[in-house]
Amino acid sequence: MSLYKNLFKQTLIYGLATVLPRMISFLLNPLYVDQLPKQEFADVSIVFAWLVFFNVILSYGMETAFFRFYNTDTDKKKVISTATVSLVWTSILFLFLSLLYRNTLSDWSGIKVEYITYTIWILVLDALVIIPFSKLRATQRPMMYAFIKIGNVVLNLLLNLFFLLLLPRLAQTDTEGFFNTIYFENFQVGYIFVSNLIASLATFAVLSPDYFKISWKFDFNLWKKMMNYGLPILIAGIAFAINEHFDKILLDWMKVSKSDIGAYSACYKIGMFMVLFRTAYTLGIEPFFFSHAQNENAQQTYATITKYFVIFGSLISFFVIAFIDLLKLPLVPEDSYWVAIKVVPLIVIANFFLGIYTNLSVWYKLIDKTKIGAYISIVGALVTLLLNYVLIKFGLSYYGSAIATIAAYGTMMMISYQMGQKQYPIPYDITTILKYLLLSISFSAISFYIPELRDNYIVKVVLLSLFLYFIYYSEKETLTGIIKRKAK
Repeated sequence: MSLYKNLFKQTLIYGLATVLPRMISFLLNPLYVDQLPKQEFADVSIVFAWLVFFNVILSYGMETAFFRFYNTDTDKKKVISTATVSLVWTSILFLFLSLLYRNTLSDWSGIKVEYITYTIWILVLDALVIIPFSKLRATQRPMMYAFIKIGNVVLNLLLNLFFLLLLPRLAQTDTEGFFNTIYFENFQVGYIFVSNLIASLATFAVLSPDYFKISWKFDFNLWKKMMNYGLPILIAGIAFAINEHFDKILLDWMKVSKSDIGAYSACYKIGMFMVLFRTAYTLGIEPFFFSHAQNENAQQTYATITKYFVIFGSLISFFVIAFIDLLKLPLVPEDSYWVAIKVVPLIVIANFFLGIYTNLSVWYKLIDKTKIGAYISIVGALVTLLLNYVLIKFGLSYYGSAIATIAAYGTMMMISYQMGQKQYPIPYDITTILKYLLLSISFSAISFYIPELRDNYIVKVVLLSLFLYFIYYSEKETLTGIIKRKAK
């Protein structure tokens, strides 16, 4: 029992450390919308998309390889030092080459050179804390891990509030003082990157004592094994980054206006409600999947869990889509951004499909064929790239990107299901799952796409009530059993 209690405790803490930063990012979205014109919001979104992409490249699967060899190799200090030396030297090389060619990168990407410079330093600082963070997890120090992770995001939020809201007022009232010397007009985007840079630097400073505790020995043979193990992780990570964030970059490359990209990026955030649900669920359920793998009824348990994920996901999807016009008021407070609100239903459902895929992917993890996950992600990335190119070329702009996202995750979901049923059959209740999916999508379409009902919240509440009744009617036996057990 103590094992499961400890597992639950650590999952909860790591979950908070992952989900809370995403929740805090919701607070930044309305701030940026309020402070930035759409063109500058697009610049921020494009650079952040590149950040995600290069974060994957600069880590090159070493984090996962570290966990694998730290738990299997008897000389743990050797694993720590080899992984650290590797990341330090690749980070230094990246820093040198990127700073040397930053003007070329600026000309090629169309991003201002000062933003490129800030981004380079942020990437390097983030890469240098990969092993210290991994070591905290490997040595089971979740509280310290969560404290530093959450502290990074809180500091970033506070710095954004200071630079964008407070500093202009302080500089105006104290024209000869310190605050006036650090205030620059029309530098809001720069302040956003400065805030991220300071937060990353503070995180590195907190974790830097780790660098004085290692032996700095490099085992080339161990490094080769770690690289071989990490390469599929790198490929899968690049594919994931393409699926999740590359659409903003593609829109920019294909000459879609920055104004449209900014509106799309801001409205995209409303779809993050489903991302929060999926992330919190994944963090909690993956340890459960592995701990129950040897149970006699494991497959039936996985099938039941997937069904209830679909139930809750369907409900959340419908709620968010039906009440988008209320959610947009606090999250996207500037009405000029609302031209892209039509993409939100597609983004919500796309992330729902990705959550279902996460459930379905249990089969290749349990039979130690994780490379299949990389292959499926690559297929999804190819669908993303191809459909973005074709649909944007045909004039669908960011709506084409949203369609590409839902197509990519839907494809990954279907491939995983088909392959999984051959390799590791799980008796999913497909009929019931499809009922919930179709009902959620149908009610969502009625609520959002029929103009006469778009503002009729009575109809939306009625549809929500019908959905809840359908859940109760379909799952009555299970719900009654749970209530009776609690009563005892």
